[in-house]
Amino acid sequence: MKIICIGRNYANHIAELQNERPSEPVIFLKPDTAVVQKQFPFVIPEFSTDVHHEVEVLVKINKVGKHIAQKFAHKYYDEIGLGIDFTARDLQQRLKDKGLPWEKAKAFDGSAVIGDFLPKTQFESLESLTFELTVNGSRAQIGNTSHMLWKIDELIAYVSQFFTLRTGDVLFTGTPEGVAAVQPGDVLEGFLEGQQLFRTQIK
Repeated sequence: MKIICIGRNYANHIAELQNERPSEPVIFLKPDTAVVQKQFPFVIPEFSTDVHHEVEVLVKINKVGKHIAQKFAHKYYDEIGLGIDFTARDLQQRLKDKGLPWEKAKAFDGSAVIGDFLPKTQFESLESLTFELTVNGSRAQIGNTSHMLWKIDELIAYVSQFFTLRTGDVLFTGTPEGVAAVQPGDVLEGFLEGQQLFRTQIK
């Protein structure tokens, strides 16, 4: 399994971090060791003092595909989920300032929460899904897939130009505004259309 992540896919998030709006999807990868195993907490790594939560809609790939046409992209997934892309923001900024890759800040061990998945047929439209993250019971991030710069099928078609998609791969589709640092003791819960799909404690 590989984790394919899309950066800068929500305009308001781009603005809050004062990033440049991209002309095409920004892609980075996380290894399978990035996944926080269920029932385990997220442990803030020693190399960062500013780890941010980024809640994202997830797509689980259901078959092998390469150079997928956008009109056929919907055939390559049956399930939609929710997760967190944890980002060591202080380390990321140092890397960006030097023009270096982000992997140390984005792909470190335990940097991804993958929650439960739901059948996509459960939803009336994947282009208007509301999702949110709460921290200690208070809403921290809320987004809607209608605000994506590139929709799910567009992303699958684009990504498959560069990477062969395989069964079990997970696509992180980008985060809305509201990212912020996590603290030890925080409890993060993710909801997709009102259904809780993950609960993660910070240590």
